[in-house]
Amino acid sequence: MCVNSSSSSNDSLLHPNPSSNIHFSFDMECFISRPGSFIFTSYMITSILLLLPLCIFIMYHGLQQWRLNHSTSSAATMSHSDSFTYNMVTMEMIGVFGSVLCCCGIYSDHFNIIIVAYSLMSFSWSGEIYFHVLTCVERYLAVVHPITYLSLRTERGIRIRNISISCVWMLSFAGTVLLMEENVLFIVYFCILTTSLTVVCFCSVSVLRVLIGPGPGEQGGGRKRVDQSKLRAFYTILVILVVLVFRFTWNLVWGVIYVLGRAECVLMTTGFWLNLPSTLVLPLLFLHRAGKLVCWKNKI
Repeated sequence: MCVNSSSSSNDSLLHPNPSSNIHFSFDMECFISRPGSFIFTSYMITSILLLLPLCIFIMYHGLQQWRLNHSTSSAATMSHSDSFTYNMVTMEMIGVFGSVLCCCGIYSDHFNIIIVAYSLMSFSWSGEIYFHVLTCVERYLAVVHPITYLSLRTERGIRIRNISISCVWMLSFAGTVLLMEENVLFIVYFCILTTSLTVVCFCSVSVLRVLIGPGPGEQGGGRKRVDQSKLRAFYTILVILVVLVFRFTWNLVWGVIYVLGRAECVLMTTGFWLNLPSTLVLPLLFLHRAGKLVCWKNKI
């Protein structure tokens, strides 16, 4: 569903006369249309202001931890969740760089910049989904199958984790290559989103059931007090579940609207805002675990 950027819709474009040999997909054309560009630019500026400081702080914290372990010859290994977070933060920094490029391309006549920026943001978008799924699976194993999870903290488990991370990077790159094949791309992304939504819901609901259930040696009917740590974990997982379901569901709806040919630039670009909360989940959760969110820590 590609449209020529020199079509009759040029009256609404910021640059009415782009090169005639450049073809944009509908959502890319929305970036340079007058209503869509303003909405999308405001989204990108907001995401840059929110994500870039978080990403830099997390990478700085990770560097400090690495130096501390290296200087003390500590044998402590990085946890699976922290490893996923560092990789996802790297993905998000790539997306932030793509957003900066896109802002430059929208308000200039260098349309190739928009294509490069769109590819970088798509790469980041795919990676975020995969790492969200991996963290949900890791959380599921830690809570529902703790013995299995402990066995994955060995060298064998670290090897499996590293292979999974490598697969995420390769799959994200493959998804970016498929941008040129829209028909194949939508089939693949529909399968990815459906599978991801199913896995996230199953893992999160399973964790929630364990958290609200009685612990070992406890009787559920006689409990009057709920463990505060379990209660906080319950609400945290619940919020993460709602945010991720919201993102995946909207992306599926977005794809259906696009395929049916009923997409509008205002609707499409406004939908980018619905992805923003999910991009903040893992960085904020990481900072909370590291004790860096003072305001949150004081409240709980």
